[in-house]
Amino acid sequence: MKDNKLDKPKPIRKITNKKISPKPPKFNLMWLYAVVIIALLVVPTIMDSSGGERISYQQFETQMLKPRDVEKVEVYKSGELVYADVYIKKDSLAKKPQYANVNKQQRTLSLSSGGPQYTFTDASYESLKQSINTAEKDIPDAQKTPIEYVHHENWLSNSFFQLIIMGVLLVVVWMFIMRRMSGGAGGGPGGQIFNIGKSKATLFDKEAQVTVTFNDVAGLEEAKQEVMEIVDFLKNPKKYTNLGGKIPKGALLVGSPGTGKTLLAKAVAGEAQVPFFSLSGSDFVEMFVGVGASRVRDLFRQAKDKAPCIIFIDEIDAIGRARGKNNIVGGNDERENTLNQLLVEMDGFGTDSGIIILAATNRPDVLDSALLRPGRFDRQVSIDKPDLVGREQIFKVHLKPVKLAAGVDAKKLSAQTPGFAGAEIANVCNEAALIAARKNKEAVDMQDFQDAIDRVIGGLEKKNKIISPEEKRIVAYHEAGHAIAGWFLEHADPLVKVSIVPRGVAALGYAQYLPKEQFLYTTEQLLDGMCMTMGGRVAEDITFGKISTGAQNDLERITKLAYAMVTIYGMNPKVGNVSFNDTQGEYQFNKPYSEKTSELIDEEVRNLINNVYDMTKKLLTEKREGLEKLANKLLEKEILFQSDLEEILGKRPFDHRTTYDEFVNGNDQGNQEPVAQNLVHEGVSDHSGTFNRNPEEKDVSGTDTKK
Repeated sequence: MKDNKLDKPKPIRKITNKKISPKPPKFNLMWLYAVVIIALLVVPTIMDSSGGERISYQQFETQMLKPRDVEKVEVYKSGELVYADVYIKKDSLAKKPQYANVNKQQRTLSLSSGGPQYTFTDASYESLKQSINTAEKDIPDAQKTPIEYVHHENWLSNSFFQLIIMGVLLVVVWMFIMRRMSGGAGGGPGGQIFNIGKSKATLFDKEAQVTVTFNDVAGLEEAKQEVMEIVDFLKNPKKYTNLGGKIPKGALLVGSPGTGKTLLAKAVAGEAQVPFFSLSGSDFVEMFVGVGASRVRDLFRQAKDKAPCIIFIDEIDAIGRARGKNNIVGGNDERENTLNQLLVEMDGFGTDSGIIILAATNRPDVLDSALLRPGRFDRQVSIDKPDLVGREQIFKVHLKPVKLAAGVDAKKLSAQTPGFAGAEIANVCNEAALIAARKNKEAVDMQDFQDAIDRVIGGLEKKNKIISPEEKRIVAYHEAGHAIAGWFLEHADPLVKVSIVPRGVAALGYAQYLPKEQFLYTTEQLLDGMCMTMGGRVAEDITFGKISTGAQNDLERITKLAYAMVTIYGMNPKVGNVSFNDTQGEYQFNKPYSEKTSELIDEEVRNLINNVYDMTKKLLTEKREGLEKLANKLLEKEILFQSDLEEILGKRPFDHRTTYDEFVNGNDQGNQEPVAQNLVHEGVSDHSGTFNRNPEEKDVSGTDTKK
């Protein structure tokens, strides 16, 4: 079955703004403030200065007054002194060389030649007048230099005007500080102290639309169907209200990281054609008390003005955690106040309609029960990791912009990547393109994708890493032990590739398995998986008679699985059919069982692991010849595929078709394509394999490698 929309998906587009013309720059009031302050500081200096060159009275008398070059003298009082401005006759300025300097300065400054050219001071007007009269005692009164007393006081020196200037300066500085604190000049809305209670939500409307549609979302058919109904509610509300139905108030998108929760929300925004508010749960968090609740109120106030609209809160667990836990006595829990306000706004006494809440989280178990109830989040949309068909559709989306060589098949790639989320598939496509470009290829082929899958799961290949021959031999036997155990155990995942080429930070080798995609596991399957994981440690023991630190992560995963079998899944006859799984964190530091039961659990886990070790040791002892051959072959070739294992060990005695075989038209299991699946790394670094995670998780494909 093929869906045209899914076969030819549109490439994912970025959020764009339809307004292409740039906006004119806004006038910054800071320049106006700067000009006013500079003017207030400079003007008094300008007003206070007379503009003439400063001289002494003796110079004035001998060089200007007695030679009869002075046209007039203006006298004014400023402060405690008397200032006299000397005006030189125009003829003297033009003809006498002693005035050439001052004449040139006035012309350079574009000042009028009317002066004053010189200035000097005296103690009082009477003493100055007497001194000049004494110097001109022999000159007739009609020819004496006129002395004029003028009122030339600087208005800025007046105390009244000084108070006004200081008041204006204080007002300007206060307005400047307040504007900066309120986010006006240089600060965005809500980014400064007086806007700290404003919502930080980004609004997408007709002017700034989201162009992502449901055609850009692949592999999430059930989730798309759920949210498409919400979009239909907004477009055709009467279709549902006529029958007495109510529009859902909210939908919670739940899924693992990278599965496409935010992308699905973008598609809702692009399809609904209504105002869309987008923000993160951490946007409500602030160090000040009451800010989170204030931002919630402001967000819903804006949403009511734009109704009908959609509010999307990403990572809502930042504010939606269950209340009443880890409280500090006498302290204020700002997060709880924010959650309380959110609960009231979503379904309180005066709640208005027309607002639909979308939220996303990958930790639904920590959310408050009041937040999850119908009436707030009427729907919980589960977004799981995609299956085979979903991965194929996602590959088709991400392969669109990649220049592909002939033979690249999205169907095969999807079968070779069980447990991959959408983000990991996008990373594989990008890494494949980078690898092909590094090799100067004109197109990306299947080998590039295989290398990319290996790199995404196991890390960068390090062929130049210096390893001693003894260490390399230990790694070879360790990996051979994993391979032998997986090959001859019925319920273990079939091995397709084993390598002793170092990868990642400290991984000295790895084995890849092809698991069957399933959700339920029996006791036999879990035990065989534990034996396969224990194979490396057992191979070292029976070959060298000593053990290394290479099996550290093997033992860690085996221990976690053993405790899960005993305490969670009820797979131990002595402990019984009980489960002590505490997903809600109710017990916190207290164990839900007695000390006697705790001792019994520890004893049963240790017995289980010892039994697994004995089973694995018995198997590898029986297959010792195959172990030696496989280890020597690994030392020779470094990488072995499934066909090499069949040549060395014979055909696998259990004829079970894997999910890969069933999906890819019965492809031969002996194909030498390096089908990159589960990894069992060696060295000090973490491994990842079928049972890398806690078994309570549904996806146990092991593609989530811890580095």
